[in-house]
Amino acid sequence: MAAIDYIKPEYYTNRELSWLDFNMRILGEARDKKNPLFERIKFLSITASNLDEFFMIRVASLKDMVHAKYTKPDIAGLKPEAQLALIQEKAHYLVQRQYSTYNRSLVPALKQNGLDLVMAHEDLTASQREFLDQYFEENIYPVLTPMAMDSSRPFPLIRNKSLNIGALISKKGEKSKAEFATVQVPAVLPRVIELPAGEDGHRFGILLEEIIEANIDKLFLNCDVVCVHPYRIMRNADLTIDEDEAEDLLKEIQKQLKKRQWGEVIRLEIEDKMDEKLLKVLKKEFAVKADDIYPISGPLDLTFLMKMYGLEGFDHLKTPPYAPQPVPALSEEPDIFEAIKKKDILLHHPYMTFDPVVDFIRKAARDPQVLAIKQTLYRVSGHSPIVAALALAAENGKQVSVLVELKARFDEENNIIWAKMLEKAGCHVIYGLVGLKTHSKITLVVRREEDGIRRYVHLGTGNYNDTTAKLYTDCGIMTCSEAIGEDATAVFNMLSGYSEPKTWNRLALAPIWLRGKFLNLIRREADHAREGRPARIIAKMNSLCDQEIIAALYEASAAGVKIDLIVRGICCLRVGIPKVSENISVRSIVGTFLEHSRIFYFQNGGEEELYMGSADWMPRNLDKRVEILFPVEDKEIQEEVRHILDIQLADTLKAHELTADNTYEKIDKRGKVLLCAQDYFCQEAVQRAKKPEDPKETRVFIPAEPVEEEIS
Repeated sequence: MAAIDYIKPEYYTNRELSWLDFNMRILGEARDKKNPLFERIKFLSITASNLDEFFMIRVASLKDMVHAKYTKPDIAGLKPEAQLALIQEKAHYLVQRQYSTYNRSLVPALKQNGLDLVMAHEDLTASQREFLDQYFEENIYPVLTPMAMDSSRPFPLIRNKSLNIGALISKKGEKSKAEFATVQVPAVLPRVIELPAGEDGHRFGILLEEIIEANIDKLFLNCDVVCVHPYRIMRNADLTIDEDEAEDLLKEIQKQLKKRQWGEVIRLEIEDKMDEKLLKVLKKEFAVKADDIYPISGPLDLTFLMKMYGLEGFDHLKTPPYAPQPVPALSEEPDIFEAIKKKDILLHHPYMTFDPVVDFIRKAARDPQVLAIKQTLYRVSGHSPIVAALALAAENGKQVSVLVELKARFDEENNIIWAKMLEKAGCHVIYGLVGLKTHSKITLVVRREEDGIRRYVHLGTGNYNDTTAKLYTDCGIMTCSEAIGEDATAVFNMLSGYSEPKTWNRLALAPIWLRGKFLNLIRREADHAREGRPARIIAKMNSLCDQEIIAALYEASAAGVKIDLIVRGICCLRVGIPKVSENISVRSIVGTFLEHSRIFYFQNGGEEELYMGSADWMPRNLDKRVEILFPVEDKEIQEEVRHILDIQLADTLKAHELTADNTYEKIDKRGKVLLCAQDYFCQEAVQRAKKPEDPKETRVFIPAEPVEEEIS
């Protein structure tokens, strides 16, 4: 038989189109009437925020390739220009669906529930107009800066992602000589202005730009306003940093951040009824093509809906907040070091609280027996208790080494602030490695004890961010395993110097060793299957787009390995290809929490192995980042992690399955137990907090109501 070519382009999906499919699944949650109304609003806001970042980074990168005449096709056989054409087609459709959802479903539903979003100033009552006239004079007018364009005033800088109002104005009686003018909608003011409630308690809100439009004549006195319409631009925000040439990485990144406001315009959003003459000015000044222009039927920039989610008085239209539960393994031993000494501890966020991770570092900062703390930081919260604890540890005389990744996209500015603060406190701060992002999540605490030096290690799949730990699903392990402790020391020596160990005890690191580790594990399963031994792979991650990994999965599938993939976002693998991927299933879970954990199970002929880590199966994770894969060796924790995978594979309410025609469909619920994995884990954690001594008693499927059909 002829060998199968597993890298044929038709066996792969373009990663950008797959990402757009993922954002469409999030939009599906906004369209799902079974979800509480304000949760639907939040999901719609997330799709808008996601799309902004996608254009600023991914679309911008493709445009750079086109400008550079780069023509190499991707793994699906598409050149950059072809990718852009398909992206624009799909993105335009996505935007149309966003606004169909907003206008036809969410706005009417809000009105039915006592909140009327007034879409135009002329729809207001006389008393409401009077209120807004006064509000404009007192609160809005003093903040506005109208800018006109003429021979003495060039076209102004329009900031990335800012909402603006464009106008054509002319001197009184000279309408034939209309000039362009613009005013930025101030981000410092609330986007939704709430009006006095009606006598029946009905509440009203109007968007800030509607008020400015209605009063635009007050900004351009002695002029006629020919037309006025909102617009918004997206610029290329992908930083280009030559790290080899940069004398000071921190200063170089600070300099590049300022350039984000000057990047090429890659997307222009306009009101769909914009005057053609005004649009002509914008097209010329921003140098955008027709495909890059997005006419919008509704308010531009739907990210304002996330702030609307916080409106008081609508709790009955939201999912009740979940309080992360105590970690059962820590319930009987208040001393975290003693608890870790007894046995490895599994953390499963946000179902279990993130507090033990913070307490681990706080305790280490104060403990006189602790000699050193070493940690990697990729993204942290605005008021990070972990950073505060590290600073305290340095002030207490401990050796504190922190790698702060300055290249964490869109967190660069935040991380620069933290790095400077930690340095002032006396910490040794490393600004990442040249050419690589340090994405691993590891903390090492070195402690002097009666029987000698002991190393305590925390390894995780998610960031050291106490805020997102309430929103993202992640796993972590706390251990004082001597083998892992030695590896952790080697990791930090490698990050702070140039020492690379020849061998590792338990950990596998990218960019040198991790790709080979995964490929060996996958190929070993294929060998087991060929020889008739038990062979199965279950892998959970955020994204899957590495060609070599996918080809290895295809080969394992062809050998008879059953492969279940739980991939939240991008998936370039295709299922159902005869003799190639018939044994592979792919599912994506989109729910209240963002699925973020990376878990890998290999049946290994009956000698099961489980791993967790910081890396997805993507080229950037395996080749361009410092990532850590760590084994789950404790038998009880192995059972718990396998239980997590089993419940995710049993989800019938929030899971979408990839089909052979390369589309995602909700699970067919006929004859199946109705189960939402995230709800299950929430209730399980609550029950375990009540009965920490017998966690297995809580493993019961939770019945749920069937989901209604989505709106058309």
